[in-house]
Formats: sequence, structure tokens, C-alpha cells
Amino acid sequence: MEDVLDLYGQEAVEGRARVCFDERPCQLLGEVVAPLPMKEGKLEKQDNEYKRNGTAVVLLAYDIDTGQRYVQVRRRRTKEDYAQFMEWLAREHYGHAGHIELVQDNLNTHSHGSFYENLPAADARELARKFNFHFTPKHGSWLNMAEIEFSVLARECLNRRIGSIEELEREVLIWCEKRNRKAAKIHWSFTVNTARVKLAEQYQKVNIDNYVSNN
Repeated sequence: MEDVLDLYGQEAVEGRARVCFDERPCQLLGEVVAPLPMKEGKLEKQDNEYKRNGTAVVLLAYDIDTGQRYVQVRRRRTKEDYAQFMEWLAREHYGHAGHIELVQDNLNTHSHGSFYENLPAADARELARKFNFHFTPKHGSWLNMAEIEFSVLARECLNRRIGSIEELEREVLIWCEKRNRKAAKIHWSFTVNTARVKLAEQYQKVNIDNYVSNN
């Protein structure tokens, strides 16, 4: 946890990017009965029945320093999808950066191994050198700023039925462009010192567990 909070507390450095990454599965729900359009003084009327059209995944990277976010919509979130997204992110948006400090959940797909399994060895090695991983702890995904971005996305874009992956991609990209034009930034206030005060009992438990395991 403190590794992630330390990263958030640092100043921006030229040639180094600080990025938070996460993925969000989405159900694709189509209409069975066409909704009645909204009229003056009345809400749009939507039938309770809907059609399941499968699922899709939104992959999102949020830049702490610039307030820009980069998204892709994919069918799945496999190691291949992860590797391809990171390659696209590094080449298309961070070719100028020597290193990318990447905050992400500790999933089995989120590893340098995904690069080597799905990309040419030379490209995988280049990405492995470029990305420095910072993992949020178990049950600590709230430490990832990308989770906040997904909360905004859910409120402003995903709070309705979207029936196809094409429509989902179109709507997510429009949302992303609007946020990026504002360069909307997250104001993070939870620091290492705050954590040590508010989570004192958890720190004590970790210390006890470490003592027991070492004796």
C-alpha cells in the first residue's frame, strides 16, 4: 500500500509517466421494446424487458500528472488483451517517456509474462524495461485512481442500456474525449501518514503476523 501512496505523493518528473490502470466488465443489454421518447416535462419510458447481448470490457489508463485517460473496449480481458493494450499505450501515448510507473491490481494477467507470451521477444523486453509495476494490495483496489475514473464513467455513461460493443466503444470514447478536454484530475489526499494513523490496527496486526512467522 505504501508503495502506491509514495508514488502518488511524488512530484512529476520529466521523462517519467505515472499511470493508473484497471479493467471493467460491462453487460451488453439491448431493448426488446423500443423506448417511448422523452417529451417535455416527462421522462423517457423504458420497458422492463431487455435482451442480453453478451459482455465486453473497458480497459482504462489514467495519467496522474496530465489528467488524461486512454481507453479501449474489448471482448475479453485476457493476457493477450492486456499485452496489446500496454503496447498501444506505450507506443501511441508514451513514446516520449523513458519509464511508466504503472499502478494496477495484482492479477495474474498483469505481468511482464503477458508481454512475452503474446508479443515478439524484442518488443516484450522493451515494454518490460519501460513499465515499472506498483500493485495495490489484496482488498485495496480503492487505492487505484482508475477505480475513481470508472465510477465517473458508470455515472455519466454506463447508467443505461447499451446493446452492442460498437455502441459501447462509441459512447466510452465520447466520454473520454470530454474528460480529456477538461484535463480532469483526481485530487488525492490519502497519504502514507494518513494511512498509518487511520489504519493503525492493521499495521499492528501485520507487525504481529510478521513477528510470529519469523520466530
